[in-house]
Amino acid sequence: MKHHPATPSATSLPRAPRDDSSRRMTKYFIMMAVRVLCFILMAVVTPYGWHTAAFAVGAVLLPYIAVVVANVGDDVREPAAVSPLAALPEAPEPSTEAPRPEKPTVIEIRESRPE
Repeated sequence: MKHHPATPSATSLPRAPRDDSSRRMTKYFIMMAVRVLCFILMAVVTPYGWHTAAFAVGAVLLPYIAVVVANVGDDVREPAAVSPLAALPEAPEPSTEAPRPEKPTVIEIRESRPE
């Protein structure tokens, strides 16, 4: 069987668009929940000080970071798929010695002339 290098294997196919979209939406939702938490903590935690400024920076910067993370596909971080052919044992190397003559496997039929 010949293997064509241009033929993709099942392990090298990209993730389904529905799964990829769902994963990105989940990441975005989690980051926006952290942003809302930053807003709440910014108002609730007293006395106001450096931590209030840290919560404010988080509340301002997280939307940008969330959009960038959500728009990046997962194919960037996934390792390249390994071809299933790599798991097969290697073909034996051809021997350099001359082949030994064995019993002939050809049947010879000779006719004789009638006398």
